Amino acid sequence: MHDVLDPRDLVPDEAEQLAHSGYDVGPWRAEASAAAEAGDDARLRDVEQTLGRLERRPDWGYAEPDDDASLHALLAGVPAVPVDQERLSQRIRGAWLGRTVGNTLGKPVEGLSRAEVEIYLRAAGQWPQTGYLPLLDPLPEGVSGLHPSAPHASAGRFVDVPRDDDIDWTIVALHLIECHGHELTTEQIAAQWLDRVPFTQTYTAERAAYRNLVHGVAPPDTARLRNPYREWIGALIRGDAFGYVNPGRPADAARLALVDARLSHTANGIYGELWAAALVSSALALDTADAALRHALAVVPGHSRLAEALRGVLDLHDRGAGHTDALDWVDATLGHYPWVHTINNAALICAGLLWGENFMDAVGICISGGRDTDSNAATVGSVFGALHGAAGVPAELVGTTHVHVRSAVRDFDRITVDELAQRTMRQVT
Repeated sequence: MHDVLDPRDLVPDEAEQLAHSGYDVGPWRAEASAAAEAGDDARLRDVEQTLGRLERRPDWGYAEPDDDASLHALLAGVPAVPVDQERLSQRIRGAWLGRTVGNTLGKPVEGLSRAEVEIYLRAAGQWPQTGYLPLLDPLPEGVSGLHPSAPHASAGRFVDVPRDDDIDWTIVALHLIECHGHELTTEQIAAQWLDRVPFTQTYTAERAAYRNLVHGVAPPDTARLRNPYREWIGALIRGDAFGYVNPGRPADAARLALVDARLSHTANGIYGELWAAALVSSALALDTADAALRHALAVVPGHSRLAEALRGVLDLHDRGAGHTDALDWVDATLGHYPWVHTINNAALICAGLLWGENFMDAVGICISGGRDTDSNAATVGSVFGALHGAAGVPAELVGTTHVHVRSAVRDFDRITVDELAQRTMRQVT
């Protein structure tokens, strides 16, 4: 599935990415799928070369720069927010707890559609969701299958925080700051990926960038070369720690996120990480999700598809719509994107935070939208914990299972959440 070493995945996925980004793909999307189905390598190479020569439609209505100059100019106008220093350590601990708990809550149903999630939760007696999901066997009719991690992340089947890339990347980002400070470079990030993260524990855009690094490609070309996943959610999930170490300074958080994101992503993929970092940074200083979301929106180019999607959810909330209306809007307006794209998943994160009155409510609304449920729930939990502190994360969900973290990052397996929070506090400037 989305194998970065297999042109039968890469070429059709590139055609889809171009179609979503305003390119006139015409018949080449169908041709890519047909060549992949036939396993015709020569035909796939021809299609790939043709796709590389396509131009964006003249009627494309978005402006989506991803060069450093444009993005740094945007960030220069984003103000800082005063931080309550006395509450900061508990808010950072809350963010780490919320991220780990939220991630586990969403893992079993990762990749399911909104309809499938509802079927599963109703069968589990959790509609709306109230806690960790059981592993149902047999699966309810209408549910195609669970994520491979479900047997290790369902209620009663884990004793520590289950290993997941959403948590691994947050740990990697903290490690990067510890090693290189706030002036770290994309090249330093690339070196730590190769040193600390196993290739098989990376996915889609990160795996494509990793493959490119091994072949001697330098950033930012690592993000563009044979990487049709460059606007997917992989960068967004890497942004939280840059917000943790820059509380109340969303522009500084986003600048670090840009250094990280350019290794594997472009355009809306980059914006997603800038937004996540700024959102967490703002949440560590502000008191409401609404305020944090509006402040973080300033780091996203205003004429981009991501900004349009986020404004759409905020507008629904302003007009008094309910969370079901918001999820319907995401399906209707953003349903054409892959289930792991940045834009549709960011909109679900936004919905969970705006309509969620408590931790489980916010995370549950987000998960009920389907798609990348564990990544989205991790971000919602992180922001909620940053807003409300460790006390805002239900103690019964932390228990004894969310004390130690299983991780594929070298030298970090079974680190405690408290140690991660303490080490983060030491990096706050």
